[in-house]
Amino acid sequence: MSLDLSNYELLWPTTLFTSEGDRIVRSTGASWEDRAIWLMTEALAGTTAVADFEEVPQHKGPADDPWATAAEWGSPKKAEMDKGDWFAELIRRASGLRHAAEPRPYWPQRSGKGLSHDGTTARDTRRDFARLVSEFADNGYLVEVFGEECVDDPNELPNASEIIDRRLGIPGMWPLAPETWDEDTFYGLIEVFHDLVSRPRMRRFHSYGSCGWHHSEFHNGPARILYRWKINELLHSAGVEYELAAEGEDLGRLVAVTDDARRQLVHRALDDSPPDITVRIRHAIALFRARDTSTEGKRSAIVTLAGILEERRALIKERIGKPDEGALFEIANRYDLRHRRADQRGDYDELFLDWIYWWYLATVELTNRLIASRNIT
Repeated sequence: MSLDLSNYELLWPTTLFTSEGDRIVRSTGASWEDRAIWLMTEALAGTTAVADFEEVPQHKGPADDPWATAAEWGSPKKAEMDKGDWFAELIRRASGLRHAAEPRPYWPQRSGKGLSHDGTTARDTRRDFARLVSEFADNGYLVEVFGEECVDDPNELPNASEIIDRRLGIPGMWPLAPETWDEDTFYGLIEVFHDLVSRPRMRRFHSYGSCGWHHSEFHNGPARILYRWKINELLHSAGVEYELAAEGEDLGRLVAVTDDARRQLVHRALDDSPPDITVRIRHAIALFRARDTSTEGKRSAIVTLAGILEERRALIKERIGKPDEGALFEIANRYDLRHRRADQRGDYDELFLDWIYWWYLATVELTNRLIASRNIT
């Protein structure tokens, strides 16, 4: 029996689906099937995958050997695929799954009708965000902070509006009412819910009194990855030039969108910098790409990077050669960036700051690689 992936579509990033699936494949105990079904329910469009999984026979499982892993249940020596084999193969071949696509535009979208705007952010984007948060809430991603009702537990739940108010400083934000938000409130809520979501890796159905699903085993790591992915897709499709940062001092905060090459440069600079400069690199990147950054913020970011390069001047001189290395510092010293003297030049376009920042960040990343190669040899 071979697994046919053609009927399945991913709603999640492939890497997140694979990592959460691998945890289940490596897990032990009788609840692995429930976790697998819950993951497929969340991450795959429709119910086809779950239906196919439930039709697969369970030849051997935790009831027979509670100490075996799902990978061991899926032994290739067995003549017929069982549930453990089936799920392990699904996760192993996840890179072959196609992502679910948005339906082609309907008549109102094609004719440019039905869109209302307020300032620079479409009202529809705010409603889409509210629907997205509702989906997270329905799947138990806010239970860890907001609690969950149960007929057997009459205790009062935390006040969700107060929880948001303590973080955002704005009362009455729950339930969500997107028609009342200005732009700052909207962007603030995007950042707040990034910090609130937590994925339940387990759920059970409580039938008494039609109570419904209860969620447990929370972890905010996969939840925040999924949240950033969905929110960034939403903002990109709306033409909003911000995205939630996936790493750095400003993790989970809205930052200016850059192209893929510069995004990769930021990642390498954050990931590969030695411990003695990592904090300064994080701070410089956060200063520069903040949604509300100013000219002074960009200058401060450049000054931070220039300081790191100054400390590595001997290395730069050794590998680049004198007097060429002096050109790297001439701009920071002659222009109104570091020392702020009266004889320095300050009459330049702000775009100049963008250029010098990316040049210095790329040079820091280059010196990281030079240091790493020298240590290896």
